[in-house]
Amino acid sequence: MGMTLAEKILARASGQTRVAPDQVVVARVDLAMSHENADLVRKSFAEIGARRVWDPTRIVIIFDHRIPAESERTAATHKAIREFVAAQGISNFYDIGRGGICHQVLPENGHVRPGMLVVGTDSHTTTHGAFGAFAVGIGATEMAGVWTDGSLWFKVPHSLRIEVQGQLAQWVSAKDLILYIIGRLGTDGADYRAVEFDGPVIRGLSVASRMVLTNLAMEMGAKVAFTPVDELLLDYLRPLAPQKIHMIAPDRDASYERTVTIDAGREVREPQIACPHAVDNVRPLSEVGDVAIDQALLGSCTNGRLEDLEIAARVVVGRTVCERTRLLVIPASQQIYREALELGYLETLVAAGAIINPPGCGPCVGIHQGILAAGETCISSTNRNFVGRMGSKDSRVYLASPAVVAASAGKDRASGHCG
Repeated sequence: MGMTLAEKILARASGQTRVAPDQVVVARVDLAMSHENADLVRKSFAEIGARRVWDPTRIVIIFDHRIPAESERTAATHKAIREFVAAQGISNFYDIGRGGICHQVLPENGHVRPGMLVVGTDSHTTTHGAFGAFAVGIGATEMAGVWTDGSLWFKVPHSLRIEVQGQLAQWVSAKDLILYIIGRLGTDGADYRAVEFDGPVIRGLSVASRMVLTNLAMEMGAKVAFTPVDELLLDYLRPLAPQKIHMIAPDRDASYERTVTIDAGREVREPQIACPHAVDNVRPLSEVGDVAIDQALLGSCTNGRLEDLEIAARVVVGRTVCERTRLLVIPASQQIYREALELGYLETLVAAGAIINPPGCGPCVGIHQGILAAGETCISSTNRNFVGRMGSKDSRVYLASPAVVAASAGKDRASGHCG
């Protein structure tokens, strides 16, 4: 019997020939990532009594959740992390103005490659399965253990295969596809499972779009998620990663707990919306009806990449932002910010009435730079719409693709119609 992608990576990392679902293994970590919660890890690390991290070259720390510092407390946290980074000799540190959102910064700087075991103190670390890595979110205490000796125990997950056939319709994106899948399977549909996305539609997606699938897979409970390691991915990685890149694929006779087949052209005919207050409360756009929007948010680790800004700019050409609506745009990284500037996407969005926030998480985690007041409604390209996620517990958040977010914020110059 062959192995799935998750099984192959955990077998290699634990020094075994093969592993099987539900087996517990102790595996060596290839890369450990934290953002501002590195301060919690640092404190646990000190409580353990450790003095030096196991390998400073395998640790990456990125400021993204609270940038620039929105309070004196956050500024003190940033200062403490900077001092720890310097004392430990951690060179892979991305401070404000040098990085962006952690899940964008890792791949665009060549830190993630196929076959790696990656842990991060962020639940959406699953994003890096788009690069063929077993990438999983862990807690601060667990990460302190990783910093100490570079290993962690795992229970080998069962694997779920999702094959997407057919063809995506116009204006239907990877975001719409994954929202449809979450709506179909539910928020517990992949609990502690390794999800493998494959099929003609998946292989036709850009790397950025594949990241949307693996990012949001955790919203249906996935432990890890993967898209194919193919020539398209290798072409993306070769200029970024100086190390040799290895192909990895599931064995032909790998055993899956379940295989789900989706006909994208027949089942996902139009954009999908996750309505308040659950990511699996998904409806086709035509069934949502007219909703008055106070804020539209374009960005996040889900949809803040260059292709997202490009399609939003296309949508707002000839339109202005509706008077009652705020359009916030947050590039996923400093690199994307610069590229979007050079290509004119940000100029187009600003001319329409958008405001550009610095690369980071900001309102997605309800901290600053655009949180919601009681009674306000937001349409967002982010990944969660829980009660109080972006501010007041009496606000409402709809999740949608960048195209739908931009269209919802705009007012046609000719007709004056909003949305």
